[in-house]
Amino acid sequence: MKILVVDDNNTDRLVMNTYLLRMGYEVVLGGNGLQAVELYKENQPDLVVMDVNMPEMNGYDAAQKIRQISDEWIPIIFLSARIGSEDIVKGIEAGGDDYLVKPIDHQVLEAKMKAMQRIAEMRHKLVEMAFELKQANAELKQLVNIDGLTGLFNRRYLDDFLVREVARSKRYQQSLTVILCDIDYFKVFNDTYGHLEGDDCLRGVSAILKNSCRRPTDLVARYGGEEFAIILSDMDSEAAVIMAETIREAIEAEQIPHKKSLVSQVVTMSLGVCSLIPEHGDTPETFLQKADVALYQAKQAGRNQVKMNA
Repeated sequence: MKILVVDDNNTDRLVMNTYLLRMGYEVVLGGNGLQAVELYKENQPDLVVMDVNMPEMNGYDAAQKIRQISDEWIPIIFLSARIGSEDIVKGIEAGGDDYLVKPIDHQVLEAKMKAMQRIAEMRHKLVEMAFELKQANAELKQLVNIDGLTGLFNRRYLDDFLVREVARSKRYQQSLTVILCDIDYFKVFNDTYGHLEGDDCLRGVSAILKNSCRRPTDLVARYGGEEFAIILSDMDSEAAVIMAETIREAIEAEQIPHKKSLVSQVVTMSLGVCSLIPEHGDTPETFLQKADVALYQAKQAGRNQVKMNA
C-alpha cells in the first residue's frame, strides 16, 4: 500500500515515516497542503494521512482539492491534536474519512493501517472489476453491431451510421455515397454447393469488400442475405463509380467457382451506386432507395456490372 503523509512538522513527519516503513508500506512525504495536492497527482497513493494545520494550504482545503481532481475515492485520514465535534464535522465535510490524534500512538496507527490495507485491497478489486465490466460491455456492444457470419457491421449499425452521415454531409455540404451490392445468383450457388459453401462464399466476398474500403470513414455492412452496403463519405460520383468497379473486378478475380451462374463460371457481383450532396428533405432512405434502383438496373442489364443513380 502506498501512503502519502503530509505534515509541516518535520519531527512528526519523520516519526510517521519510520512507523509506516517498519510496517512495510511505501511512503511519500509532503510538508504542506499545496505539496499534498501535487504529490497526490504524481503518485496516486492508496491512502492520504494529512495534518490539519499547515502553511500555504491547510489539510481541509487540500482534501477538498484532492476530492475534486480524483476520479476515484481514496481514504483520507486527518492528523490533529484537536478532535472535538466541530473538528470532526469539518473534516468529514472537507472529504476526510477518519482522524488520528497527535501525538501518534503506534498501536492505534498500526490498527488503522491494517484497516486501511483491507480497504485498499477491496478498492483495487473493485477497480479491476469495473475495468473488466467496462471491457465486457464494450465487447457486448461490438457484438450487437456485428454480423456473426461475415464479421461486417450489421443492418442495425448501418442504419444508425447512415443517419449520422447524412446529417454530417448535409451540414458540411459534402458528397455522400451509398453502394448496394448483390452476389449474382446466390440462391443458385447455395442450391448447387450447399449452405456451408455458401457461408464460405459470403465470408470471402465480405473480406474483399472490407479490404477495398480502407479509409477510416468508410463503412461496409451486411445489408441482408447476400446483399451488402457500403457507405463512403466525402467521395464524388466519379470516384464512387471507380470504387464500385474496382470491387466488382476484385470479386470476379477471386475466381470462386459458380458453374450454375447465368453470368459467368465464377462468382460475380452487381452494384448500384447513389452519390450526391444531400439537400433539404433527403434522408437515409433517399440514398438507399436510389442505390437500390441502380442495383435493380444493373441486374436488369445482365448483372456483373455497376450502375449509377444520382
